[in-house]
Amino acid sequence: MYEPNVVGDWQEYDEHAGLRVRVHRLEPAEPPRGRDDAAEGLTYFRVRVTVENRGARPLGIHLEDGQIDVRIGPDGESAFLDWRNSQFVEGFDVYPLRRATAVLYGAGPETSLSQVDVQVQLRVDEEWADRRLWSGALGLPDGAGAVPCGTVRDDGVAHQVSAFLRGQSEEGSAS
Repeated sequence: MYEPNVVGDWQEYDEHAGLRVRVHRLEPAEPPRGRDDAAEGLTYFRVRVTVENRGARPLGIHLEDGQIDVRIGPDGESAFLDWRNSQFVEGFDVYPLRRATAVLYGAGPETSLSQVDVQVQLRVDEEWADRRLWSGALGLPDGAGAVPCGTVRDDGVAHQVSAFLRGQSEEGSAS
């Protein structure tokens, strides 16, 4: 079964040798050009999406506004995304051993920011890569839900997400 990444984890793409993506630095932050009027009463946050090329050839990367989806809270409602303040990667050639980072500003009710899911669908050399999902929470350090190699953790965001998904697949197979 496919399990989501924890915010801070790197995810490699098999179809593009050496390409990897990371959603990281999910943190409270005010936007640089001021708050959007539509976000009145909401708590702002910032998240970074970094694409790294560890391969042998340059890759043309597109990571634009419609390719990042942010869901918050237990019901997975859409976060308010501040497109005016966000910075994307649009048609950039990422050479070997180089990175490109998109910075996304969003907002939501403070009570919903204890669960944040970020889904990314990268476009590489005009081809769509598979969608990947990262789960985290505002205020947790990157990788806080990650399990060190050879150990088991019974709590944390990654364990909770995995347990929830296993429960959903068991319910679906029991029907």
